[in-house]
Amino acid sequence: MTAVEVTDIMREAIWTLLKVAGPPMIVSLVIGLLISLFQALTQLQEPTLTFVPKIVAIFGTLVATMPFMITTMIGLMQHLMQRIAGLQ
Repeated sequence: MTAVEVTDIMREAIWTLLKVAGPPMIVSLVIGLLISLFQALTQLQEPTLTFVPKIVAIFGTLVATMPFMITTMIGLMQHLMQRIAGLQ
């Protein structure tokens, strides 16, 4: 296995990581910005106001995108297994 092949596998793994982790992180960012804006406008500084909506939104996003995440991870594993089988 050459350095180019290892770099290609790492690139694919990082791209898969971004595709799988991206939706929950983006939802968390948007919800956090909206709550921060609401807190700044109302001068309400309740710590639980930031955590509970984020947790609910992230959980909903994970449930909604779980089939996509599983398909993406299975695709990466199948590709890696094909490359491993091709080494012999």
